[in-house]
Amino acid sequence: MIHEVDDALRTLIRQEASRRTEVDVEVAFEAPNKDWVARRGHVPMINMYLYDIREDLRRKQRGMLNEYRADGTVSARHLPPRHVKLSYLVTAWTQRTEDEHRLLSALLVGLLGYEALPPALLTGSLAALGLPVPMTVVLPPPEDRAFADVWTALGGELKPSLDVVVSTPLDTGRSYPAGAPVEAGMRITVGDDEPVEHKVDDDRVAMTRKRRPA
Repeated sequence: MIHEVDDALRTLIRQEASRRTEVDVEVAFEAPNKDWVARRGHVPMINMYLYDIREDLRRKQRGMLNEYRADGTVSARHLPPRHVKLSYLVTAWTQRTEDEHRLLSALLVGLLGYEALPPALLTGSLAALGLPVPMTVVLPPPEDRAFADVWTALGGELKPSLDVVVSTPLDTGRSYPAGAPVEAGMRITVGDDEPVEHKVDDDRVAMTRKRRPA
């Protein structure tokens, strides 16, 4: 699932950078530490470092979802998809600071035009689910997460960046078969009393009492 989001973001970033700056950029997902900086070369680069993974509790659903047979009866029930927030630290790397700012500006304007990853870019399990994959850009981070701490952990110098968060649906795979459709009502017999049963018709359920034969 994560690699499918990576692929969609790589394509989207390259499209927006090319359309708005006419620059062909490479996209990397490695940690932008000192080792990476030393060997990245001179090609314009967008680094998208996945630095945080957590469940999107705002999108959590309760209950079960039905699966239906061709005749409209319930065949199984499954748990709704969970949503996981993937947070990316997006930085631009060129030979000049001015060019990096130009690239970041182009990406900021371009990505703000999307509320979700374009469906045409979704592959694999994301495409199979057929659900939107929401995306936010430059929203304030949670109180327990600071970008300065990320850079400190990477051992690098603080650098201008965009925070891109993708809330991707994830199929839990937990499904429970449903029983066969009810075709008869409940029948109760107590001692020698006459049996009582539900009579199930197409449009109603009625209580009837059947008399035992003498």
